[in-house]
Amino acid sequence: MKNYVITIARGFGSGGKEIATKLAEELQIPCYERQILTMASQMSGIDESEFVTVDEKLRGSYLTNLLKAVPFSTVVEPTEKDFVSDTNLFNIQAEIIRNLAKTESCIIVGKCADHVLRKYGNVISVYIEAPRYACVTSIMNKMNVTEERANQLIKKTDKYRSNYYKYYTGGKDWTNPINYDLVLNSERIGRDKCVQLIKEYIPIKLS
Repeated sequence: MKNYVITIARGFGSGGKEIATKLAEELQIPCYERQILTMASQMSGIDESEFVTVDEKLRGSYLTNLLKAVPFSTVVEPTEKDFVSDTNLFNIQAEIIRNLAKTESCIIVGKCADHVLRKYGNVISVYIEAPRYACVTSIMNKMNVTEERANQLIKKTDKYRSNYYKYYTGGKDWTNPINYDLVLNSERIGRDKCVQLIKEYIPIKLS
């Protein structure tokens, strides 16, 4: 089988990162999330903190950014004034994601990777979600916060991820199942079985 990429989009608290990590271990391939920010910094020479600041979120409102109408395709040169703009930081990450898809099998969490790689035939895109109560419980246990705080974090994180996705995909809805090969409810079948389902789907999609 040629190299392949599995993209994982996830609701906050749904266990998407955990599923991606376990899947990577079972498939013995790398899983990229924060590592892409480091790679983007190394490639561009831009401080990694700039990439962290805009990691799956926009500086300013969705509508304010939309009015700028900046193209999402070409990485600008260091001498240009938009070199550290949000859009250029996204484009640098997108270029890394495309290079990974061409050269190795891996899992990529977030970063609009399903959209960036939408024209690639060796990609399996997955969206992981769970009911709010399950996400709240997960966040409370993982982050040791109250139920109220967990709800606040889920609402805030899912909102900025949604706006980020909508902005860089030309208005697509982040939660629309049409965007993905698989949409899995991690609460209904469990996180380990999500891993198994994705593994079993790989030869079906790529055969």
